[in-house]
Amino acid sequence: MISIQDLSVEFNSTAIFKDVNYVINKKDKIALVGKNGAGKSTMLKIIAGLLEPTTGVVAIPKGLTIGYLPQQMNLTDVRTVIEEVRTVFGHLEEMKAKLDSLNTELAERTDYESEAYQDLIERISNLNDIILLEQSENSEAEMEKTLLGLGFLRSDFTRNTSEFSGGWRMRIELAKLLLQRPDVLLLDEPTNHLDIESIQWLESFLKQKANVVVLVSHDRAFIDNVTNRTIEISCGKIYDYQVNYSKYVELHAERIEQQRRAYENQQKQIQDTERFIERFRYKATKAVQVQSRIKQLAKIEEIEVDEVDNSRLSLKFPPAPRSGDYPIICEGLSKSYGDHLVFANVDLIVKRGEKVALVGKNGEGKSTFVKCIMNEIPYDGVLKIGHNVKIGYFAQNQASLLNEDLTVFDTIDFVATGDIRTKIRDILGAFMFGGEASEKKVKVLSGGERTRLAMIRLLLEPVNLLILDEPTNHLDMRTKDILKQAIKDFDGTVIVVSHDRDFLDGLVEKVYEFGGGRVREHLGGIYDFLQNKQIESLKELERQKTVENDRQESVVENSGRLSYEEKKEHERQVRKAEKKLKEAEDTVARLENELKEIESRLAAGEVDNELFAAHGEKQKELDAAMEAWEEATMELEQLSIT
Repeated sequence: MISIQDLSVEFNSTAIFKDVNYVINKKDKIALVGKNGAGKSTMLKIIAGLLEPTTGVVAIPKGLTIGYLPQQMNLTDVRTVIEEVRTVFGHLEEMKAKLDSLNTELAERTDYESEAYQDLIERISNLNDIILLEQSENSEAEMEKTLLGLGFLRSDFTRNTSEFSGGWRMRIELAKLLLQRPDVLLLDEPTNHLDIESIQWLESFLKQKANVVVLVSHDRAFIDNVTNRTIEISCGKIYDYQVNYSKYVELHAERIEQQRRAYENQQKQIQDTERFIERFRYKATKAVQVQSRIKQLAKIEEIEVDEVDNSRLSLKFPPAPRSGDYPIICEGLSKSYGDHLVFANVDLIVKRGEKVALVGKNGEGKSTFVKCIMNEIPYDGVLKIGHNVKIGYFAQNQASLLNEDLTVFDTIDFVATGDIRTKIRDILGAFMFGGEASEKKVKVLSGGERTRLAMIRLLLEPVNLLILDEPTNHLDMRTKDILKQAIKDFDGTVIVVSHDRDFLDGLVEKVYEFGGGRVREHLGGIYDFLQNKQIESLKELERQKTVENDRQESVVENSGRLSYEEKKEHERQVRKAEKKLKEAEDTVARLENELKEIESRLAAGEVDNELFAAHGEKQKELDAAMEAWEEATMELEQLSIT
């Protein structure tokens, strides 16, 4: 689909890429990986046409649509949420004209077996689907489904977009991008502003409905679940792996080890040859052999081992002074902003040495709760800080609070006291700010570098309660792993707000869920919580539907009190739901086979307008069947918990 040919990029005489070649194929879901500053975002901008390479070509087929979500954007829209999202369906006539043009091109072509011909068929099919969707009433349903999936409430739809924070407005842009269904989606850190539930919804969407995806993300679980190909950017070159991220990590380590062994063997060969030349250089009887070895040495192309960042982020928190048995005690804690209730009647106890996670949708009170602990805002109820508790606090905006006019060294020197001032350069070196990097101004640092610098401040004095609010945003995977290990080794108490499942996995033993004005305690790790939450979410979904439709329905809990007749009726409903699900599965399988048969005929060169129309209708039937399957699955799951 998209061919990158001999791509080179230089900034200020520094090579970012050099002679890079690869192809993005249809159905590819690619993760771009590499350390911060390797050029991942630059690559996305080049493919999106926002940056010109120094040399080389990005060949994009005519008519191919590309959607790009950057890490940051300037948003100036003044519509309501639903009005802003609806703008993506405002070009129906333009799309129809484009479809006519593509159909004309298809009728004129005879390269039926070529990949370009197959791509053209797929673009026609995708565009036809979008037009059919916009012409139907399903466009409103799709907008609603997408916004709800990204965490909006129906009551948010009529609110002006200017009322939302930057993170929520990025979600609006993401919703618009997903609804456009471009041929290629380019996503730069799409999960940074999403909560766990929204990330899982986005995963499902990208796997099931997106065509081609190229994404940059430091969320290992997210890219593992979405992608099937990994392109590593390292030292201006790329390494292409036809596997997901976890498998890539294994293959990457193998490649580096193979390069190292080959390099060591070659170096030994060179040294042996040089010793032979030096030993027999002046012996006439060996003159021919010496000349042969000299020529042999000149022809050797030295093997290079890809540059590996050997610096070590040796993160170790100081020993925690002993605190009281209960660092945090809440009794009837409540917080409201005017008429808006954030949470009420929160009763919880955090014991010394516990590591707990605060999770929930954005805006449900996680950061507000942390601010209550830090006494930054007033609240109602009781919140006790235990005896001898010393708090180390990392806020979401900690990195942005740094003085941009100071250097890295001065930033730490300004807050360091006592003997620690003699160790500042050692500490900076451990955080990859050694040498000249320590003299950089904060204003030129990347987001990840600023986060690391802010994290250093947390190490300057011993604490026994760490409160970390989204500490992994902008950290690369390697740095996240090291931070996670340091927190696991920390002998104090930890409260961490995070949406990163991989980071929380194995780190916390208790989860507090914020939502609906309540705080619920869940024992176990993050994946235990998510498994239970799938059931609870269905209950909540049914409750919301009941409220919105102004219907009063009684939900019978599975408490063993059902009458014989009620049990029999429940069993009958379960059997009916199972049959409905089986029928839905059979229908999906049948339609997928029929669609595949039509595509095979098109691929074989059978040019027929009726066949194209049949393809569009069959795709529409399949989409409807998939929705029916999802509804049947949800119905059966709901019956299983009542």
